[in-house]
Order: sequence, then C-alpha cells, then structure tokens
Amino acid sequence: WPRVGDMPKVSNHRNYSLTVVTPRRPFEKERLDHELKLLGEYGLRCKREIWRVQLALAKLRKAARKLLTLDEAHPKRNFEGDAILRRMLRYGLLSEASVGEGRVRLDDVLSLTTQRLLERRLQTVIVKMGLAKTLHEARVRILQRHIRVGKQLVNVPSFMVRTASEPHIGFTHDSPFSSTGKKGRVARKKAASGGDE
Repeated sequence: WPRVGDMPKVSNHRNYSLTVVTPRRPFEKERLDHELKLLGEYGLRCKREIWRVQLALAKLRKAARKLLTLDEAHPKRNFEGDAILRRMLRYGLLSEASVGEGRVRLDDVLSLTTQRLLERRLQTVIVKMGLAKTLHEARVRILQRHIRVGKQLVNVPSFMVRTASEPHIGFTHDSPFSSTGKKGRVARKKAASGGDE
C-alpha cells in the first residue's frame, strides 16, 4: 500500500457561501417600491443584483460592528479595522473629505448605503465618464466587450471600480467605438457604397 504522503493531493474545496439573501418578507410594499426605484436608477437587470450588494454591505457592517465592540487599543481591532477602511478608501466608498473628525473611522462604515455601493459599479461609472449615454447602453457596451479597465477587458457590469483605476477606463483597442478599432458593420457598408447617406 502506498503511504499517505505519496498520494497525489486532490483539492476538493468548494465555495458554498451565499452571494444573495432573499428578503424575509416578500411582499412588503415600501421595500418593493424602493427596490423598483433602485432598479431603474442604476439600470439593474433584476432584484437579485440589489440583494447581492445588500448582502456584501451587511457583511461589511457586521465586521465593523464586531470590531467596534473591542477596545480601541486591541491589536485585532487595529489590524482588521485598518484593512476594512483601506479597502473602503480604495474603492471610493469612503473618502477622507466625507468623514467626520478629519480621518476615516470604523463608525463611517456603518453609515454606508446600498446606493453608495451601486455608484461604484462599472456600469454607473461609465455613464458618469460619458462613454455611454444611458445606463442601459452602458450595460450593453460592457456585455459586448467594448470596455476595458487598464489593459484588462471587463464584461461584468457589476465590476467594482477602484478610484485608482478610474482614469484607465476606456474602450478596448479593437472596439469600433475607439479611435484605433476597425469600423463597425454599418460604417463599413456606408464606406463601400461610396459616401454618407
């Protein structure tokens, strides 16, 4: 028999954690109206996209609340608290100017809203930059692989944009919308027919 150390290692780990938690009360009118408003405001496909953001926000707030129960000099609070705040600043969810007492605190994480996270989606950022006229056009441009962040093509509308990578968002080099890409089908057809009609 082969020894245990000689056996090939097979990694059998799956990530079974939830990405979405459905609401406890399915027919609460105020919540339904609010979700419908968010769907239209941010050009989302379905309510599942809202619930996903809400779960991410709930996890963040839970971690912050847990750290706030510890003493201020506690090493875990300092280490993990700084990590959470750095991530929030990196993604533009908190800014140095928007928080109290001149510096970012863990209390500011508790004041984050769903809208703040939805503002940092690639779909929303593209519209603000002027690469698309509407949120729906932005979503289509992303899904049709016209958008890149840095050198990386991104075709996920819910991609969270970091503040550092915001200046590097643009059209892919082979996209007909960029100056270097080849023309689209209609533009080629017009050029072949001999002019602007």
